[in-house]
Amino acid sequence: MSALVDSRPENITRASETERASAVISAEAAAATAQAAVAELPSMSIVSFTINGTVRELEVDTRTTLLDALRERLFLTGTKKGCDQGQCGACTVIVDGRRVTSCLTLAVMHEGDSITTIEGLGTPENLHPMQAAFIKHDGYQCGYCTPGQICSAIAVLDEVKAGIPSHASADLTALPQASAAEIRERMSGNICRCGGYSNIVDAIAEVAGRHA
Repeated sequence: MSALVDSRPENITRASETERASAVISAEAAAATAQAAVAELPSMSIVSFTINGTVRELEVDTRTTLLDALRERLFLTGTKKGCDQGQCGACTVIVDGRRVTSCLTLAVMHEGDSITTIEGLGTPENLHPMQAAFIKHDGYQCGYCTPGQICSAIAVLDEVKAGIPSHASADLTALPQASAAEIRERMSGNICRCGGYSNIVDAIAEVAGRHA
């Protein structure tokens, strides 16, 4: 009897509708799964820039920070990862003459840029004047923040030379001077956990005096 009931047209129609609905749901589920899988795939891009005078080309995940590209892909580990939030300045590098916290910028944003890290400033046999001054004035203790401090300090003196004012500049129409107040203000984004600030200021002031 049940076989006769199941074979009635209305039941056959309902069964067909149920099958179609199931097929639609399965197709939607499969599409959602495929879309999720695609979303998980990294978006890759090729970026070319000049690092310490050498042109380098990398294929990177577009989410890769400049800091991670330098450290993990180019093995320039002098640039330090501190807070990874742009607060401590340990990752500071010089990009086209300006200091940049490399943890807050993406590598792909620097196509064609010229980037200088601590490795590109000098060698033990031929130190950059700022490196030599940091050693002379004992401008470091643990040394972790020192690469970022030195890169930032070099850019600070270029800012002063270019006449760029800071919050410590009393007269915005006058050329700023590399005073202790100016140096402290401009270097305030570079944290020294060891507290060697006075020695750091002395080192920068000495180099500023040489270039005055």
